Amino acid sequence: MIDYRKIFNSREVRQKLLNILNFVPDKVMLKVQYYLTFGRKLNLKMPERYTEKVQWYKLYYHDPLMKKCSDKYDVRQYVTEKGLDNILNECYGVYDSIEEINLDELPDKFVLKDTMGSGGTSIIFVHDKATFDFESIKGTLEKWLDTPVNRKSYGREWGYDGIKHRIIAEKMLLPDSTSDLPDYKFFCFNGKVFCSYFMKNYSQHPEEGVLGFCDRDFKLLPAYRKDFKPLLEQPEKPENYELMLEYAEKLAQDFPHVRVDFYNINGQIIFGELTFYNASGYTEFNPDSFDFTMGKEFVLPERKL
Repeated sequence: MIDYRKIFNSREVRQKLLNILNFVPDKVMLKVQYYLTFGRKLNLKMPERYTEKVQWYKLYYHDPLMKKCSDKYDVRQYVTEKGLDNILNECYGVYDSIEEINLDELPDKFVLKDTMGSGGTSIIFVHDKATFDFESIKGTLEKWLDTPVNRKSYGREWGYDGIKHRIIAEKMLLPDSTSDLPDYKFFCFNGKVFCSYFMKNYSQHPEEGVLGFCDRDFKLLPAYRKDFKPLLEQPEKPENYELMLEYAEKLAQDFPHVRVDFYNINGQIIFGELTFYNASGYTEFNPDSFDFTMGKEFVLPERKL
């Protein structure tokens, strides 16, 4: 028997399907995607699960500020307005075309990113500019820039609709003393951190990476994502953890729900991104009850269209 759920959960297959079916109304398409992912109906009238409320969020809460904060370059202004420019990674430039990129103006090491990239995709590491073959990546950069952005091909995620692809050059973050890039992702509801997940070893060695959910006090929770290896041992709490909490809540205060991401490298907190639709609302939790636990925290706002 063909396992249609497994096929659909392939990122490549899902994107192709979304592009083909972009004529389908958002509400209908979200119900189809949800059923194919979980094997159950999507409840939009009285949603209780976190995964259901994220779908509701896509359909019925449209704050223009979300679009600004979904762009990896424009969000820098928002972070600065919150008085947190000190945690921004160094930016060397943002470009609308490949011709604008002047390698002579860039350092020996840097990264190039698509300002609309997601899920750790659309990033190129340049470890040594002197030996790097820039011509070999021009096709990739052109593909980034030429890809139309609309919610029809992004899981019907309104916050990305119509935003323009650009290329941003940033300082390359180097691993800490444990050869890792510690990554902390805070789930905030109405400006308050409820929980986070901590990713260990993932940025450098994804095949060895593990993920664990922690409560507000950074105590490991018995909850996992089925698509990641579970973190089974209590991680060490960073000395500046409370400062990350403070920063996360400051950046989250304007939104009913947002995930705020930081790197914390040898005690230096560096802003990652703001994400409004974690895993596009298609996370499979283990145990399943954690979907309801998260959903209880996500108090849906009045519709804003």
